[in-house]
This record gives sequence, structure tokens and C-alpha cells, in this order.
Amino acid sequence: MSVIKHNPDLSPADLLPAIERMWDLSGRKIERIEASADQRDGKTPVFTVNGVYQPQGWTEWTQGFQYGSAVLQYDVTDEDRFLQIGWRNTREKMHNHVSHGGVHDHGFNNLSTYGNLLRLGRAGRFDMCEDEEAFYTLALQISGAVQAARWTKTADGGGFIHSFNGPQSLFVDTVRSCRIVAVSHLLGHRPLGEQDALLDLPWRLREHLRKTAEYNVFHGEGRDTYDIRGRTAHETLWNPVSGAYRCPSTQQGYSPFSTWTRGLAWAMVGFAEQLELAAERPELYDDEILKLMHKAAAATCDFYLEHTPTDGVPYWDTGAPSLDKIGDWRGKPSDPFNDHEPIDSSAAAIACQGLIRYGRLTGEAKYTAAGLTTLKTLLDEPYLSTDADHEGLLLHSIYHQPFGWDHVPEGSKIARGEACMWGDYHLREAALLVQRFAAGRDYRFFDCLGGDK
Repeated sequence: MSVIKHNPDLSPADLLPAIERMWDLSGRKIERIEASADQRDGKTPVFTVNGVYQPQGWTEWTQGFQYGSAVLQYDVTDEDRFLQIGWRNTREKMHNHVSHGGVHDHGFNNLSTYGNLLRLGRAGRFDMCEDEEAFYTLALQISGAVQAARWTKTADGGGFIHSFNGPQSLFVDTVRSCRIVAVSHLLGHRPLGEQDALLDLPWRLREHLRKTAEYNVFHGEGRDTYDIRGRTAHETLWNPVSGAYRCPSTQQGYSPFSTWTRGLAWAMVGFAEQLELAAERPELYDDEILKLMHKAAAATCDFYLEHTPTDGVPYWDTGAPSLDKIGDWRGKPSDPFNDHEPIDSSAAAIACQGLIRYGRLTGEAKYTAAGLTTLKTLLDEPYLSTDADHEGLLLHSIYHQPFGWDHVPEGSKIARGEACMWGDYHLREAALLVQRFAAGRDYRFFDCLGGDK
């Protein structure tokens, strides 16, 4: 069985020169996107076509990555112009995302912007007045409550935060987005429902994690014919009347019985981050959910190691129908220029953070080393975008292969050569994470509570 060919001696410090180069390129691209914002008529950029960011309406889930990237750039460089881009656009353009009741994306949009600004302000990285702190805090409190209100009850008395598809739909993506629910609670918010009933945020968080770990992650225990340990289903479907589980499904993967690799990556980092929070705030979790989260995190990380090319960058789906034409695709480095199936570098940018976080949390070096190896690959050509005329930072990402949204350049048989907002953001976030680890520090989503040092 092939696995990522990681170097066990690779350290975070070894990546610092490549990370420094990445931040230099990153700053130029953030400024270029900001300068061309008027040309997009205020529409949210989602992915590039011929190097220029384009909007793509489906759900508005990427604007927080756009402005959050500028805040991360400031975090590393201390260059005030990037703080101003992030601060101004968050204040002027992100408020609609706080109250958006139609999406499961609050932990993406609002923690990337309001959360990062609150984190840096509380760490004394800029002069944050009391009213500004209250503004960020309120935005995060409300965002978490709106996220948790998207609730489907299940037959066992539990439930889950349903996706934009409706009350029947549990997306694996949301395991990472639901961290906003924890932040809302830890910032002291106690939302009320009908007859002033308390909407119990920690309980809803635990139940959502439980349902995702039990139904969107497979554990090799014979649930169905395709129950391979660590495989994930992008979506699971439920009967919203009876609350019964029905079947796996997918929106962006090849099939319900294959693994869409970005969904796999969301599970990897989502469970790892919740386990990091559990180490700090154990009262939010019980022993059963802790064991289940470890089970899901280990299974998904192991599946990624075993079903990804040797350099750590996956194809868009492990069951994509033409992978066999590439030959032993798991036994050699990824090839974004092949003629058969696209690579999804954005999945790698997300997954490498999950591997590193889970490896550091458990002390299992194989995960940390594989995560560092993956990031090392992304920090160099052909994945890192060094073209000054290309607005994207991380090349060869895929948004929606089944819908055919991704750009196929002339002369190519597959989509390649383009970037996306979440891929660019998560490359920056993974680089920041490793940079801080090299300095003996942490970077965690709940540092906005005041733990950032």
C-alpha cells in the first residue's frame, strides 16, 4: 500500500525559507485582488480563470477567506496596509455573513475575519479599543448562534447542523465550520429560542460532531459494501420527518461511494481542531465524543496517507473514473498536467494542517512529517504561483468537477492551472501554523478568546 513519502527529519524550521518566499508572493496577490475589486462589481471572488478571480454564485462562503488572508498577511509581516484591507472590508462587507441563516459556512467566513481580528487585537498586535472588541465579539456570538440554529433533529434524540441543501442534508464540510459554535459559547453567548428556551450550543456542537463522525466518516465496520476505514461521504441524507439516517450522498464528489478529497480534508482538520480545544476546555466534551473524535481523526488521516500521491497532493476524488489511466497514481508524485483527472491542491492545503495538528496533538510523528511534506510540495512550483500576473497563490485547485465550473485551458483535457479563495487562504494558514511551531508557538481557532501569544 502506497503512502506519502515523508522525510522523518523534516522540521518546521526547514520550511521557513520557502514560507518567507510564499508570504512575499502572497502580499502582492492580495494587493492585486484588492486593486481590481471594482472590476468585479462587488461580487465575491471564488476561483480564477486565466489567472483572474471570478465570482461563482452557489453560496457566499469565500469572502471571509479573501479578507481573512489580508489579516493573516499582517499577522506575519506587521505591514499596516494589510491590516487596513482586512479591517476595512470586514467592517464594511462582512456583516451580512453574520446573520446569514441559509448557509453552514459561518466558521469559514466569520472566524477568518472577525475572529482573526479579535485574536490579534487581544494579543496587542494593534490598538483595539473597547468598542471595537465588543463589535468583533458580538459578531462571533451571533454568527455561532445563527449557525447552530440550522438544526435537524434525529430519531435518537440528537441532531446536526444541516447544510444549505436543506434539513435532510449533513455535509462533512461543516465539521470544520461548526467551530464558530464553540467560540460563540465560550464568548459567553446564551441564545434563546421559542418560549425563551436556551439553545444549548455545547450540546449541539457535540451532537453535530457525533453525527459526522458516525455517519460521514467510515470506520471499516461493515456499514455497507464500500465501508473502508477513513473514507468520507461528502453528504449524508436523513429523513427530516422521522429523523432516520437514509444513505450517503455527494454534491462535489464523484459518487456517494468514493471519497471527495476536499471533504476528507475538512474532516481531518475539523476533528483535530476540536481535539485541540478539548485539551484546553474539557468541560465542553464527554468521554464518548472524545473517543469518537480521535477515532474519526485517526481514520481520516490514515486514509489520506494511504490514498494520496507520494508528495502529499491528492487527485480530486479517490474514486475518480479515469484514475486508472494514470497508472499507479498513489505510488508516484502528483501530476497536475496529466490528461485524465484533476488534482485538488486546495484539499492538500487543508489536509496538511489536519495532519500537522493531529500529529502534534498525539505525538505520532508520521502525521506531522506527512503534513510538513505536503506543505513543502505546495510551497514550490508547479503549485506555488510565481507569475505576477496571476491573482491566485496556490495553483491546480478544483471547485466543482461534476458541474464543470473549473477552467480547462486551451490544449488541456482537464481543469488545471487555477486557484481558489479557500486554497489560497489555507496555504497561508498552514504556513502561519508551521512558522509559529518553528518558533515554539501555537495558532488555534480559539485564540480569539485571548490565548494568542
